[in-house]
Amino acid sequence: MQDMIEQLPNLAKDKHKETKNFFAKLKKKPPKHLDYLMLELHGAEFKRTDCLACANCCKTTGPLFTDKDIERIAKHFRMKEQKFIAEFLRVDEDNDYVLQNVPCPFLGTDNHCSIYEVRPKACREFPHTDRKKFQQIANLTMKNVAICPAAYNIVEEMKRRIKM
Repeated sequence: MQDMIEQLPNLAKDKHKETKNFFAKLKKKPPKHLDYLMLELHGAEFKRTDCLACANCCKTTGPLFTDKDIERIAKHFRMKEQKFIAEFLRVDEDNDYVLQNVPCPFLGTDNHCSIYEVRPKACREFPHTDRKKFQQIANLTMKNVAICPAAYNIVEEMKRRIKM
């Protein structure tokens, strides 16, 4: 798994133009069965992929924190929301709350999340490959394939299955 994680940025970079062109075509004319295909590919990939063996998303990027995420996680820690924000978050260039630092401070050395039950929505949904209207998140997916081996494999299989 570690080899794949190390190679992933270069693999994604090598396929970037091809993938970008594929997504541009997909956005213009998505197949009717796209949502079903994405659920199938996502399910099959995550039967093979053990996120605990990777955790690259937690090590290299941080999620967006919604107001509900902040409320839920602060309550979990029995902290005031403002204290949680001050201790862990910052406002990014898009005016969203994100982690002050990566790797995620809630990631353990065993790759387990210490707030797994109350984790942010963005973490619960990552890498977003089972989302409806998948073609609408092409830009996000282009970033995720360089981070997540599962997302990379799903997109490559999707390109094989859907001829554009």
